[in-house]
Amino acid sequence: MLAMQTKNQSSILSNVQQEILKLYATELLENELYELKMQLARFYAQKAIQAADKIWDEKGYSAADMDNWLNE
Repeated sequence: MLAMQTKNQSSILSNVQQEILKLYATELLENELYELKMQLARFYAQKAIQAADKIWDEKGYSAADMDNWLNE
């Protein structure tokens, strides 16, 4: 029964959720936890930058456009 519950629960969770649950079983030192948080922050910051760069390229924006926006 427990194995069946685990299988059903894992099908509900995304792959990211499953990996995070595995990580919870690991005891980290405070500095390791901080490092992990920084890695996650960098990962999502990079994703945001890539998305912004894509929009920038699609719209054909230039450095001059950015200067104009900053001076509005």
